[in-house]
Amino acid sequence: MKLTPNLAAFLLLVAALAAGGLVPVFVASALVMTLLTQAAISAVLATGVGILLRQNGVVSFGHAAYFGIACYTIGLALRHKVMATETAIILALVIPTALAFLLGLVIVRIPGVAFSMLTLAVGQAFHEFALKARPITGGEDGFTLAFPREIFGIATATFQRPHSAWVVSWIMLVVLLYLLHRMIKSPFGRLTAAIRENEERARFIGYETVVPRALIYALSALIAAIAGVLFILYNAFVSPETLFWVLSGEALIMCIVGGPRLLLGPALGAVVFFFFKDVMGDITVHWQGAIGITLIVVTVLLPQGLGGALVKLGARWRAGGAGG
Repeated sequence: MKLTPNLAAFLLLVAALAAGGLVPVFVASALVMTLLTQAAISAVLATGVGILLRQNGVVSFGHAAYFGIACYTIGLALRHKVMATETAIILALVIPTALAFLLGLVIVRIPGVAFSMLTLAVGQAFHEFALKARPITGGEDGFTLAFPREIFGIATATFQRPHSAWVVSWIMLVVLLYLLHRMIKSPFGRLTAAIRENEERARFIGYETVVPRALIYALSALIAAIAGVLFILYNAFVSPETLFWVLSGEALIMCIVGGPRLLLGPALGAVVFFFFKDVMGDITVHWQGAIGITLIVVTVLLPQGLGGALVKLGARWRAGGAGG
């Protein structure tokens, strides 16, 4: 049987799911599994920021807004008992996606730094609302949630115990990466990549460019919202920190460290960033400085990120093997 690229990607998906499912079997430490789960959730968020950078070629400093809106949609629905948890989860995915698409129809027309500043402004507007609307949101203190015993027929404890939460987060991350891989290889993915490279030429040959770019922006917001849902299901707590620009900045750092032009790069960067942050936090209170220095080193020495360096290393190894 011939191994086609699609079949290879599917087999890789199955292997990755199986490997992730085996991790809790060999890792008994709840602390390590907690770190892995949080890293996987961060990887989903970073993937959302990364797909926007990869397909549209623009940088967002406001994706924490979509992450936080998903969290607050579920949190406020449960706190004020206005709807079922399952309905709130669906809305937590629909609302950020629809909002991003409508907003994207306007802001994707704006290039470069101005786009980044607009996303930052939008994100900070939601953050300020969460801070000021204390009677509704609990203000800067946030609030904890009391989930029902089951969500979509699954025991809520499944989403909150480190070992099982890791499996859920890992499955979501791997399936997202597989679906994004299929999207990138599709005609739509090739069209958005062509628009990224030369939007004027794409318009000249008859393609609409605003809607595809807005759709990519909405897709990236949907992925950020999925990360928000995973976060609140695991932590059962929401605060304005989920909307703060620092979270967007961290996701962008993860993309740069892992390699923004590679689909797997942001996820790789998220895992490296998260564990590096944890290790440096135990060593020094100035861990932010260490992360900043590391980011500078990676940017200068590895402009394609760790993922790009690994790809080059693999290519050299294959070339060496072929030569031998």
